[in-house]
Amino acid sequence: MCIHQLNLLAASSNSLPLGALLGKQHPIEARHFSSICDIMEKAMVNGDTCIIRCILVVFQVVFRFFNPQSEQNRESVRRSGLLLWQLLMAPVDQIGTEIQREVCLAISSGLNTLYQGEAELSKLLKLVLTEGERNSGLSQLRDVILTNLADQLQKNRFGSEEDDHYRLSDELLHCILKTVVRESCLIITKCQTVARDDFQKLLSTVPVVSPSLRYLMAVQNHLLSNTILIRPDDNDDSDSSLQGETMKVQELQSSILSLATKILVGCDEVLETLQQVTTALINSDIPDRETRLKGLEQVTKATMLGHLLPVLLTSLMHPNLQTLILADALMPQLVQLVLYTSQTALLLKTQAPLFTEEPPPQECVCVLDIRILDEREEPGFLTGLKIPAPWAAGKTVETVHPVRDNYKFKETVHIPGARCLYLRFDSRCSSQYDYDKVMTLTLVIYAGPNTNSRKVTEYGGNTLGYGSRSVLGTGWPKDLVKVEGDTVTFSFEMRSGREHNTPDKAMWGFSCTVRAQESSEDVSGGLPFLADLALGLSVLACSMLRILYNGPEVTREEEACHDLLCSKLLQRCQWQVEANGAISPALTPSPSPLPLTIEEDREFIYPSDVLIPPPGLMPGTYFDLPRIRLPPGVMGRLREVSGRARPQFRPSIK
Repeated sequence: MCIHQLNLLAASSNSLPLGALLGKQHPIEARHFSSICDIMEKAMVNGDTCIIRCILVVFQVVFRFFNPQSEQNRESVRRSGLLLWQLLMAPVDQIGTEIQREVCLAISSGLNTLYQGEAELSKLLKLVLTEGERNSGLSQLRDVILTNLADQLQKNRFGSEEDDHYRLSDELLHCILKTVVRESCLIITKCQTVARDDFQKLLSTVPVVSPSLRYLMAVQNHLLSNTILIRPDDNDDSDSSLQGETMKVQELQSSILSLATKILVGCDEVLETLQQVTTALINSDIPDRETRLKGLEQVTKATMLGHLLPVLLTSLMHPNLQTLILADALMPQLVQLVLYTSQTALLLKTQAPLFTEEPPPQECVCVLDIRILDEREEPGFLTGLKIPAPWAAGKTVETVHPVRDNYKFKETVHIPGARCLYLRFDSRCSSQYDYDKVMTLTLVIYAGPNTNSRKVTEYGGNTLGYGSRSVLGTGWPKDLVKVEGDTVTFSFEMRSGREHNTPDKAMWGFSCTVRAQESSEDVSGGLPFLADLALGLSVLACSMLRILYNGPEVTREEEACHDLLCSKLLQRCQWQVEANGAISPALTPSPSPLPLTIEEDREFIYPSDVLIPPPGLMPGTYFDLPRIRLPPGVMGRLREVSGRARPQFRPSIK
């Protein structure tokens, strides 16, 4: 009876707070756990699927509150693990897919109980990751475990106690990555091999991700988000705080470098397959070749190229990840990916006109061949493509609809580099404007960043007859409104309450689209996916090249010692290299083989007009005199008295 009750509770857990109820339960005793195993064993012998499913639900609950420390408890855990494994490896036609899934859920919920220690757990995960494709039970167990780990990993911050448990080792990550690469190559290959109806079914399933890819996405987001969110505490300048943050950043960067290297290598293999499939489709004579080529890009977005690579490229542009170590390690893979993506994007682009244009007349065949040849020999994948500017689609500024009482609205739109802005208002714009009752609901436009800027114009009122004046001036504009400059400010205010008989359409408010160009006809909806990916890879590669060219960044210690390093005293020191490679000032000055900085061996006399003030200078005004060189005899005597030797060239001049 208790088994069936727990089964009902688990089935209705969406509406019943089962966790609160189970949290009050006492840990189960070993003899009770042994009795549950007896019931399971008997049900397996008799083939009673109902009891088996109930016991599997009980296992999912018991494993959360069972303490396998005593010898008797460990024996019960070992026995339950053998029963679960026996069910997992049984043929699906004998136990059914539902029981197999319940077995996977039970093992997943009891991982820490069934497999004590990191060694046993790693052995299990390695087994399901390497043998999962050969057995349906292991494959389903792998998917359940990776899904649960991905959900838990997204809830933890880097360095927490649970982080090491949910983030698997590099060896296991490599096995997961191999599975993801294999899945990505398989789904791309299907675009060429499957039948027409199966291809349409394939398009309807993307971009659904597999559990393996979902876990890799969780690991990548976990590392990248924690790296980007790290900010030094400006109020805490203690050495311990700086050292702790530095060590955390270095650990994160090391983990990201290891993961990013694996991902880029995997993407390289997937892109190679994509290029082969694209070439094969272009050279094939199947009737739906155009449809498959167009769908190929959609399918590519469902692979690791669409789910992992864009996020990684964007995050690597963050200042916390723009380091010399990452640039030096990732540069070879980035160059290879740029080549693959640009070649494939150009290949698809040059084939697109062949499917969309009408066949030319017979007499123009030679001209067409030349045009196609020129198009195939274009210098790059971006030739002819319009890269949309960030502000090309415009920015819409609007109030709530309809406007409520005592409503105030102010917003500023800034488009850097724009000579002027073009405002287009919605045809539904309306408000109530009434001077007599001091009720004003108007929009004022300013050419600048605030309401203190130059006032351009104001609009208000409606054409429905509400208010003592139906509209303000000429009413709401139907044509474009031009505002000089790159910034415009909207100020909209309702100074009193709305009358009860005013309908909503008379108080709709306003909506305005701001653009940096007069029309939006030339606005592109975006680049093709592969062209966009190639462009992102190119930008990241250029950024990494800049880091390699500039060398190591200036550290905090170097910035703090900048004034000291610029000291003339230190610059005149003779430096020597010690045995361990360190540089230190020499204890005894060594004679320099280079000429002296000041020629003191000959007499020097300034021309008589050097010391004369420049013409037009007011009396008593200070002016710079040239440095006076003393005769060699005087300089020699001064050096004997002061004990100072002649200055020498610094070793850096050598």
